[in-house]
Amino acid sequence: MDSNNRHVLSILVEDRFGELARIVGLFAGRGFNIDSIAANRTLEPGMSRVVLVTRGDDAVIEQIIKQVHKLLRVRKVNHMVGPQHFEREHCVVNVRAAGPKGEEELERVLRLTGGHVLAHYPNGFTVELTSTPDQIESFLERLRPLGIRDMVRSAPVALAKPGGEGEGAADSAA
Repeated sequence: MDSNNRHVLSILVEDRFGELARIVGLFAGRGFNIDSIAANRTLEPGMSRVVLVTRGDDAVIEQIIKQVHKLLRVRKVNHMVGPQHFEREHCVVNVRAAGPKGEEELERVLRLTGGHVLAHYPNGFTVELTSTPDQIESFLERLRPLGIRDMVRSAPVALAKPGGEGEGAADSAA
C-alpha cells in the first residue's frame, strides 16, 4: 500500500469528558493526520463511537491502531475494510443553477445521484445528498458547472454489516 491509502477506523470509547481530545491528541502527538472525524453516543449507555478517516500504509495503520488501543477508555477499535461495511457522508450545497437550462441540468443531476432540493431561492438552490464518499465527489463534480456557491460535507460514518467480515484484524475488545 502507498501512503495515500484511505483507512476508516471505528473506535468505541467511554463517553467521558476529554476522550475525543485524547484520541485527537494521540494522532497529533505522533504525527498522524486525521482526514475527517465524527463522534456520537451509541445505544450502549456511557459509550460513544468515533469514526475517523486517516491515510497511510499498513505499518502506519498498524501503529495507529496499537496506540489507540493503549488509551485507557477505548474499548474496541475496528479497522473497517472492504465491502463488508456501510459508509455514508452527508453533503449540503448552495448552487446557482441559473435560468431554465440550469434548473433542467440540476434536475438531471439530482435524478442521477438521488440528491434532493432543500430550498429554492430566486438566485439558486440548496441541495443535499447522503451517499458514499465517492458518490459525494461525483455529485460535486456534476454540480460544479452550475456554479457552487458554498458547500459543507460531514465526516463519514461507518458501520460493519451484521455478521459480516467488515471489521479488520484490529477488531478486539480491550
